[in-house]
This record gives sequence, C-alpha cells and structure tokens, in this order.
Amino acid sequence: MTHLRLFMGATRKAGLAGAAVLALATAAAAQGTVTIGRKSDADRYDPQRSSALAAAEVLYMMGDTLVTLSYDLKTVEPALADSWELSEDGLTYTFHLKSGVTYCDGKPFTAKDVVGSMERWLTPDGPYVSAWKAGSVDSITAPDDLTVVYKLKTPNSGLLFQMAQFNFIIIDPDQAKELGDDFGVTAFNGTGPFCFDSWTPNQSVVLKKHDGYDWGTPALGNTGPAQVDEVVWKIIPEDATLVASLQAGEIDATYSLPAWAFAQFDADPSVQMIQPQAAFRTHYVGMKVTRPFMEDIRVREAVSHAIDQGAIADAIFFGTVEPTNSYYSEDALDYDPATDTSPYVFDPDKTRALLQEAGFTMGDDGFWQKDGATLTLTYYGFNTSREQAEAIQGDLRKAGIDLNVELYDSTAIWAKLREQTYDLYQMDYPYLNAGDALNLYFSSASIPSPNRMMWDDPKTDELLAAGNSAVNDKARAEAFMALGKHLHDSILWKPLLLQKPTVAIGPRLQAFQPAGISGAAFGTGLQLALK
Repeated sequence: MTHLRLFMGATRKAGLAGAAVLALATAAAAQGTVTIGRKSDADRYDPQRSSALAAAEVLYMMGDTLVTLSYDLKTVEPALADSWELSEDGLTYTFHLKSGVTYCDGKPFTAKDVVGSMERWLTPDGPYVSAWKAGSVDSITAPDDLTVVYKLKTPNSGLLFQMAQFNFIIIDPDQAKELGDDFGVTAFNGTGPFCFDSWTPNQSVVLKKHDGYDWGTPALGNTGPAQVDEVVWKIIPEDATLVASLQAGEIDATYSLPAWAFAQFDADPSVQMIQPQAAFRTHYVGMKVTRPFMEDIRVREAVSHAIDQGAIADAIFFGTVEPTNSYYSEDALDYDPATDTSPYVFDPDKTRALLQEAGFTMGDDGFWQKDGATLTLTYYGFNTSREQAEAIQGDLRKAGIDLNVELYDSTAIWAKLREQTYDLYQMDYPYLNAGDALNLYFSSASIPSPNRMMWDDPKTDELLAAGNSAVNDKARAEAFMALGKHLHDSILWKPLLLQKPTVAIGPRLQAFQPAGISGAAFGTGLQLALK
C-alpha cells in the first residue's frame, strides 16, 4: 500500500496543477518541440492497416474521427461531424460535417473523403484490420459535400463509441490510392492538429503543427491550433535508458515507464505523473468451463477466492494498478453497481468450504482430491507475465490446488491455446464500455477464440443481441447491465487488476488531462504545451 499512496500523491499533484495551467496553455502561443519517449514503433501509420497502440498514438495527432468521446468515455462528442441523427429503426445515421476543414496539404475535406475512407476500409479482399467495428454496413453515401448517410443492415448500439477509435480516422483516399502500400509509411495527409513530417523506423516520428487547425472538440478543452510547433516521438527500447532520458531532459514525457520507476519519480518534484480520467484495461484469469474440474461452478469460485489480487497489485505493480473484483471497470458505461462481485473476493476459507461442498477431501500431499484424482490445473500465460503467474501458483498451492504453469511468448501462445489443453489462462484487454467488453469474449459465436472459456449459453447470446440491437440508451444499458450481472454470477473469470496508462512528464512540459481512447494517452496533442 505504500507504493499506491505514493502513486496517488503524484497523480493528485499533477491534477491540482493541471486545471490552472490548462487555461493559460490554451491561450499560449505555439512554442518549440515536445519530445515523447516510448519503447516501440508501429509497423505503419495507416489507421485501416494497423492495430498497434504505437500507430494510434501518432495517428490521433495526424487525423480526425467523425466523433470522439468525453474524458469519462461515456458521452459521444462532435469531431469532424458537427451533429448527427439516428433514424427510428436504428439503421441510418446522418452526419453533418464541419465546414472549413482542410488536410495538411490544403485540400478541402468533404463528405466524399468519408465515403472514400470507408470504402477502402471495407473492401472485402483488402488487407485491412478491425473492419467489424464499422457494423453491418449496407451503404455509405455523400448526398452533398457536408452530409454523410451511413446505413446499416442491423442496428448497432455501440457504433458511435467505436467510431471514436483510431481505426475510424478519416484518411485522404486519393493519397492512399496514389501511394498504395507506401501509404502511412512515406507520407500521411490528414486533417489533424499535426502533420506528418518524417519517419525513421525504430528511431523517431516527427510531426509539425498543422497551421489553421481550429476544428477540435470543445469538450476536450482546446479546439486548436496546437500549442507547440513540433512533436517528436522517439523510440527508446530499454527501460533504464528511457528512465534516464526523462531524468536528463532528453525527452519531455513518456507513458512507458516500468513499474519500478514510479516510486522514484514520485519522490522527484521535477517529474509529475498523471493518468486519464477513464481508460480501461483489465487483467484476468479465464476459466475453461468444459474441463473436468472447472465445469463445477463451485470449483471455479474456489479458485477465485484463493487468488489474492491485492497482493499482486502491491508486490508486482508497486500499487500502480488497482485490484478489482469485476470483469470490467465500475466506471465504464453500462456497468451495474448492483452486480454481485462477492465470488471474486480473496477468501481462502471460502475456497476450503466450497471444495468440501463439491466433494473434495484433503490428501496427504496437501492437495485436494476427488474420486482418486488430485485437483491439478493447467495454466497458460505470457512469459512477460511470469511474476503474476508465479504469484497465482503460490496462492493456489497454499489453498491446496496444484497448478502447472506454462508460459509462452506472444508468437507461440495462440497455437497452444488452440490445443484446448488448459484449465486457466491469463490475459489482459482494453475496452471502451460494458458492451465493448462483453461482445468481445462471451458470445457463443466467439468459441473457441476469443471465447476461450467455451461459454456456450443461450441467455448470454440473447442479452448480447438485445444490447447490440438497442435503438436507445435505456434499452442498451438494461441489456448490458443484465448480461454483466449474469456473467459475474456464472464465474467465468477471476478478475485481477485494472490498469490505466500513467504519463510521466518532465519539467519543461505543462500538466494536461491525458486521453483514454485506444490507450493513446497523449490524444490529439492539442493539450501539449511547454512552460
């Protein structure tokens, strides 16, 4: 808890300063260069061909989406679209675009660019990623330069929230056609606050201020133009070097700090640490319900009570993450506070009682047994999460549950999971809200991946369908709240931790409100200002 207190103190320190400096920063003249350090580069800077966080970070500065989200991720706000209407049947969105928007090369932005961007992304045989986020598109048309009609085959209650994600950044379709495979590699012509200047892979990306940009989202505090002349994204793979670079003033900010550096910087008055108001990433242990032991819900709850997520947060993450008893954040849109999360509280006494109720007896070897078989489980995880795996193994063995841990790198674990020989697996995942989280993992249509629990449940599918097809907020919330409670009652995961990106900023940079969409904490870059 000591580390958590230090971390919260640093966040509060930045928060107090942030409100005061933001007003001054907005009026400040553009000034100088901000250098941001990070550990890895993207494969390319094409919003329709990359799913990398490293790509999102740069693309949000170079391009705009039709809509965006408030800092709490609960309200859809205008971006390139000034307003929109949804038809009563939930199938047709009509977007009214802002006038006077231009690309970095001076080309006027029109509705035809939205249509061209979407047509490229949705090309059936194209090499494009995450197109499912666009919904079941029937047609996208531009009746005039400032109107886009987006028609679906079936309602999609999550569409506007998905549209805030970086894959929906509107590109220059003419440039994409001209450059082909070099689009987002040698150039990117966007409508964002910064313009592509140069990219040296695995070294740096340089962005220049987009003169005349004044169509930012008022709800996010600065409509433009940018307050700095240049942003340099610098790749620094080694943790120690990254930390030293911030200390030496070679970079102005980073979100990539190792956990061990937080306490160090918390004690340094020249460095402030800040977090988004909302940004959701949950670490969890999934349970495969079709395995012999795990098909019994009492065993799944017994496993849950045996794992101490609070100790993991303190000992491994130095209190920089929050232990959780829920599959997704209680701050997320459509989370029902009446959800019963008691099965996820660390309580070894309940583990013992549940296993006895399920017919297990304690063996001479210190492990529970039933029908001559020891309660031994197989656990798959990433080798980058070794410390978490070892902590979980220790907790379960103390509770009398034997755990075989198998760790794999990111290239091998997916094949191992397809072999279906695990009882438990450990992962983490980002999401925008309850619907986003639940759709990804729990549908029977997602068996065997990413529904690795093999959860084939008609009630789950019915509630998912009801939430997805809802045509108003009330109906959507009712369906997803009911589904969230049902899934928690079914004990399919052991929730572990909630994690937000933490931005450390050096003495040259003013405090700001980080963004939470897609994990890209620096957002559009419109809040960046030097002192």
